[in-house]
Amino acid sequence: MLKQTQQQKLLQKLSPQQIQLMKLLQVPTAVLEERIKEELEENPALEYGEEAHEDEFKDPQEEFNSNEEGEDEFEPDGSENEYDNIDISEYVSEGDDDIADYKLRDDNYPDQDENKTIPVRVETSFHEHLLGQLGMLELDDRQNSIAEQIIGSIDDDGYLRREVSAIVDDLSFSQNVATDEEEIRELIHRIQEFDPPGICATDLKECLLLQLKRKPQDDPGVLGAYLILENYFDEFTKKHYEKIQKGLNMSDETLKEAIGQIIRLTPKPGGNFATLNKAESYVVPDFFILNNNGKLELTLNSKNAPDLRISEGYRDMLKEYDRGDKKDKRQKEAVLFIKQKIDAAKWFIDAIKQRQHTLLSTMESIMGYQREFFLTGDETTMRPMILKDIADITQLDISTVSRVANSKYVQTEFGTFKLKFFFSESLSTDSGEEVSTREVKKILSDLIEGENKRKPLSDENLTKMLQDKGYNIARRTVAKYREQLNIPVARLRKEL
Repeated sequence: MLKQTQQQKLLQKLSPQQIQLMKLLQVPTAVLEERIKEELEENPALEYGEEAHEDEFKDPQEEFNSNEEGEDEFEPDGSENEYDNIDISEYVSEGDDDIADYKLRDDNYPDQDENKTIPVRVETSFHEHLLGQLGMLELDDRQNSIAEQIIGSIDDDGYLRREVSAIVDDLSFSQNVATDEEEIRELIHRIQEFDPPGICATDLKECLLLQLKRKPQDDPGVLGAYLILENYFDEFTKKHYEKIQKGLNMSDETLKEAIGQIIRLTPKPGGNFATLNKAESYVVPDFFILNNNGKLELTLNSKNAPDLRISEGYRDMLKEYDRGDKKDKRQKEAVLFIKQKIDAAKWFIDAIKQRQHTLLSTMESIMGYQREFFLTGDETTMRPMILKDIADITQLDISTVSRVANSKYVQTEFGTFKLKFFFSESLSTDSGEEVSTREVKKILSDLIEGENKRKPLSDENLTKMLQDKGYNIARRTVAKYREQLNIPVARLRKEL
């Protein structure tokens, strides 16, 4: 049975402008320029200020025609009412330069950094490095194809983890090259002679042994290291030095020299040739904090304030339309298209302005909250701070503060830090005072750094030492902080 009912609902929907702002907030300064270029390509009504040239200006009427032919972005419904009620007064008011002057740059951003380009590393990839050495081997076309398949199967860290039988199948099915495991292994041995030493190994043990083979074999330390890895690899990884010394009948001096040889080897020979990620190959600070005689001065990277404005050519088109007497349907369609593009450009500029305001507001709050750190650089002076603390100060949503903190960097005289670095939970002391967990981690790191490496401090001892300093902390919490600092357990920190 069908029936009609009334129902009230309270819904919250984000406008397109709010969605655009949220996306822009997440964009770091390093890639903001790319995002602006995308918008400039999509919207001809948006342009750079002083850099815009007459010969680069595309007639709005031509843009409308090309848009009409190739795209469906502008789709008027064709009603007479739509064309008869076009209001362009706000765009063409005499003496009102709001549209032309609707731009971002102001005197707070000096021009001295305008022509600076972001440095990008240009390097040879790991596989290109190996393929370059392949040309030095005397191989026929068939063997060269097999060797290229082997090199292509090597992981970025330098290891060949793919089974030899699988490589045989790959060559047979993908390249129609018939081979066998013996030929594959022979070529693997030849590739293992390439630089860097240790590449094309199947595991860590083989990788280290390949590197030792390149060293002088008459060196007692090298010979001892080879014997340790060949016969006592598991004991070495667990630092059971007494068992190794007893099994190989080594003196303390020889064992120490052999261990020294091993720890100087590279566990990941391909690590120096890791695939470059453009966004991660450099850090561009979003903020700069300067200590001017005890007064902290915050500035925003000038790349966050590009010189954008509304195209004057588009406003002139609207003025020409407004002055004309005969307004046919096609002209009205073009005017609606131009209004749409100008509105989109204004929305984008507004979003960039709001982004600047949000970034500065958030960073000013963080700077005020962690003032002692920015003055001294001492991590132990940092206060416990969570996203809600900054959200309460700035009157922003926690999710907005999170978007800013997750992808932005600030440059100080003590180094460049990610904003997320300044956020930490609290821990109580004996006196009831709340301190930052980062302060506890710093003290924990200092205790481990100053320990006797022959008898490293256990988590239990570290817990007692922290408790003696007045921090109410459990052993499992010490273990958690140690792991977050990438510090191994006491047994693995032991040295001779």
